[in-house]
Amino acid sequence: MSFTHLTEDGQATMVDVSEKKPTAREAVARGRVLLGEKVFQAVCDQNLPKGDLFAVARVAGIMAAKKTSSLIPLCHPLPLTKVEVNFELQPEDKALLIEARAKTVAQTGVEMEALVAVSVAALTVYDMCKGIDKGLRITDIRLVKKTGGKSGTIILE
Repeated sequence: MSFTHLTEDGQATMVDVSEKKPTAREAVARGRVLLGEKVFQAVCDQNLPKGDLFAVARVAGIMAAKKTSSLIPLCHPLPLTKVEVNFELQPEDKALLIEARAKTVAQTGVEMEALVAVSVAALTVYDMCKGIDKGLRITDIRLVKKTGGKSGTIILE
């Protein structure tokens, strides 16, 4: 097996995608924040000391996706055409599901952008709720779907 981000002598390198044709690409990532009873109730009641949880976490996730190449050393900067971050309360687990979708037309995929969006949205949820309970847990951050490029559609759910 050869690693695409290593030179022949083992040095880290950014992959050269200059010869690849741009194609439409999309990636979906998910993660969860286990809130616990007290925080879950405060979120449901929209009674958080720091304000509108979903608006702030959504914007944080979108902003983070746009900065992915600054955070992950070997990622290419991409012209993102769409980033969305959505939330679903899960009462049975007292949890919050976070889903991010990133789209582009480029020479390389947007998986990292979707994953970074979910990660930073989850960290923002933690930050906004830690005053109520510091025991929140961020879990299960993963890629669930990608489309485009030479590997086509991959569903990992």
